[in-house]
Amino acid sequence: MASVWIPPLMRELTGGLERAAVPGEKVRELVDALDARYPGIKARLVEDDALRRGIVLTIDGVANRQGLRAKVGPVSEVHFVPAIGGGGM
Repeated sequence: MASVWIPPLMRELTGGLERAAVPGEKVRELVDALDARYPGIKARLVEDDALRRGIVLTIDGVANRQGLRAKVGPVSEVHFVPAIGGGGM
């Protein structure tokens, strides 16, 4: 099962867990499995059948732009990272 890192702002949905092991061959399946276990997490990650704007997906340490269609391996490490904005003057 893939290991999914849960962003700090979503950990209230997981009872404080930082990581969750969930089955799936694509990111969409991981998100569905997470939401079945931790209701509400999909609403924080997905909008209009795509990852929300401002969420950066990494799989095994590599940024991925395929979103919910991205493939994951059985021992992949997946991160949903809120993008950091700002810095303008």
